[in-house]
Amino acid sequence: MLAEMAPDVDDAERVDQIRVLEELKAAAAAAQARASVDLDVSQRHAQAAAGVPAARRGIGVGAQVALARRESPHTGGRHLGLAKALVLEMPHTHAALTSGAISEWRATLLVRESACLTRADRATFDEQMAGDVATLTALGDRHLVAQAKKLAYALDPAQVVARARRAETERTVTVRPAPDTMTYLTALLPVAQGVAAYAALTRDADTRRSQGESRTRGQVMADTLVERLTGQAAAEKVPLEVGLIMTGPSLLADDDEPAHVPGYGPVPAGWARDLVRGRLDDDAGVWVRRLFHAPGAGELTQLDSRARLAPAGLARFVTARDRTCRTPWCDAPIRHQDHITPWADGGATTADNLQGLCEACNHSKQAPGWQSERRAGPDRRHTVATRTPTGHEYLSHAPPLVDPPPAAAAAPPPSSAPPTAPLRPIEVYPAVVNCAETLVETRFAAALAAA
Repeated sequence: MLAEMAPDVDDAERVDQIRVLEELKAAAAAAQARASVDLDVSQRHAQAAAGVPAARRGIGVGAQVALARRESPHTGGRHLGLAKALVLEMPHTHAALTSGAISEWRATLLVRESACLTRADRATFDEQMAGDVATLTALGDRHLVAQAKKLAYALDPAQVVARARRAETERTVTVRPAPDTMTYLTALLPVAQGVAAYAALTRDADTRRSQGESRTRGQVMADTLVERLTGQAAAEKVPLEVGLIMTGPSLLADDDEPAHVPGYGPVPAGWARDLVRGRLDDDAGVWVRRLFHAPGAGELTQLDSRARLAPAGLARFVTARDRTCRTPWCDAPIRHQDHITPWADGGATTADNLQGLCEACNHSKQAPGWQSERRAGPDRRHTVATRTPTGHEYLSHAPPLVDPPPAAAAAPPPSSAPPTAPLRPIEVYPAVVNCAETLVETRFAAALAAA
């Protein structure tokens, strides 16, 4: 119905439509919050009936919310926490969201700033901040947060101070992809340490610039950060220890098939060649491991083990195949090699019966009612069906390491076919060849010559 909104209206009516749609989005978010809380209550009752200990009840509910919203489990868990705070502890804020007076983001700000308060103090906070909708809607985001912080501190200053102390224990460093083969390295630090680190980089950059350094201030700061963290004399000389995945023709010739950096994603073949060749020119260590994939499907062939835990080689294999957590829309780094058919139920420790999962998704899968099974996938790609306790089913396909050839492509002449079984090499993890790390030793030279 929304897609059929009349386009032949004047601009004043278009502005009115935007306002009404914004209010509809807020009302939908409030309804989602109510449904999420109802799901959580129902699932906890079901888990209690199944004998799940009280401390573990509720596990997997955030993951179900995430799958329904087509978001990561981490985001789903945040939404469930937001929903429980709004529905169970902040009725005025939830009512304002339901009426469309505030957006989901502004409701999130109020929940965030009151998170350290007791339930009774939070009720007071909710009434004073959201009881008067006219006053609430007149505030911008910055003033809203300032008012919320001030009120939270007035209600319980000790808890606000304790919250700040707890925040220091959450200091960490993360990395995430940025456009154009760049990346964001982010440090969450106590404010004094963060400001001091930034000031040190700034002073060093300003000193070098005053001495005639041609790089920009930002470039000097970034290079200095890398040099101090890695101990290298120059930022560009760091040893190459990223898991670069690329085809033999892309590495050794001028093929344009993109390479893949685990934890980052696709990168241009030319950039990957320059990276490897630059390290060779600098006499830096570059290591190569060899895996094979089936032509056409672009999927790695499998390895197996009789052990319950995947050995290192098989674990690397599964990680290279799956790249990120196999739960749909998760994309978190792989931490566990999970048995699709559980080991206790006779599931084998093979690449076919393993999937890479993040820690949170693997733990969610242990809750009652979750099931996984192998399915036949498109182009023979490794496919897993995950069924939640509510009976909803989600499919996950392993990404192809290389794009399969077009369906209409002509078959190569017999003389160009590999002399043995049709295996093509994938060059995995940069370096001078280390045969001890070879995962499939036979036929490599012949297949490489024919590729």
